[in-house]
Amino acid sequence: MANRSNKEVFKPQDAREQGFETRDVLRDDFGFEIPTAVVPLPSRGSIYDDNSGLANLESLEIRAMTAKEEDILTSRALIKKGTVINELIKSCLIDKKIRVNQMIAGDRNAIMVALRVTGYGADYKVDVDCPSCAETSTQSFDLATLPIKRLGAQPLEPNTNMFEFQLPVSGKRVQFKFLTGVDEREMEVTAERKKKLLKTQVDSLITSRLIQAITSIEGVTDKNKISAFIRVMPAGDSRALRKYFDDIEPGIDMQSWISCPNCSEESQVRMPLGASFFWPDA
Repeated sequence: MANRSNKEVFKPQDAREQGFETRDVLRDDFGFEIPTAVVPLPSRGSIYDDNSGLANLESLEIRAMTAKEEDILTSRALIKKGTVINELIKSCLIDKKIRVNQMIAGDRNAIMVALRVTGYGADYKVDVDCPSCAETSTQSFDLATLPIKRLGAQPLEPNTNMFEFQLPVSGKRVQFKFLTGVDEREMEVTAERKKKLLKTQVDSLITSRLIQAITSIEGVTDKNKISAFIRVMPAGDSRALRKYFDDIEPGIDMQSWISCPNCSEESQVRMPLGASFFWPDA
């Protein structure tokens, strides 16, 4: 389906075309060269400090996945630890100094999409539920034409992952950050502990995300006090903050159009990332 917007399109570029030196890993022994690609970072590195190795980086160079990365994807130990994606990205990055666990989700998603494109091609077939009739059909998406979603607001200070928003109901001013790999893992561990301790199956995804993302409320930085406020935060404040967060967060726009073969309606859906994303049918 044709691209319906004039947005900047995500498309990994051949490293040689971008003037990067290629890595001849296997050429001497086997006459084979693992291809590399340049991946645009949605954040342009503007929210990272120098310690991350990502400050002000417009793009990163990766090499295509090999059988070694397929081992990573199927590692039960890494799956159990929740570190599969970080280890996959780390393995394919050319610059090993980059601290992958400090990347925000949008930048990691860009690299994931690029790895899928370079490894298995841009055509991604997956089952999707039609929003109009609820029937499931197999749809094909072109990963190389997904729009890039750039950072929608300036951080409070250059090269910091820190933003501010005034809650519309309570009027409180909060400061927050985009979640990194470290934050997401900490959130998962905390959720697992809470379920075991409280013996409950109720997920607290909204409050957990806010607790992890908010760094101060009206200058108060104590995590226990922030958590207490978030649990009684008016729903209007919670919804407005989450919407603002999503609106300005950089990443890859995973929304795409489908045509339902059952009801013939065209709808915009969020592309699901199923098992076939990294394991396409032969």
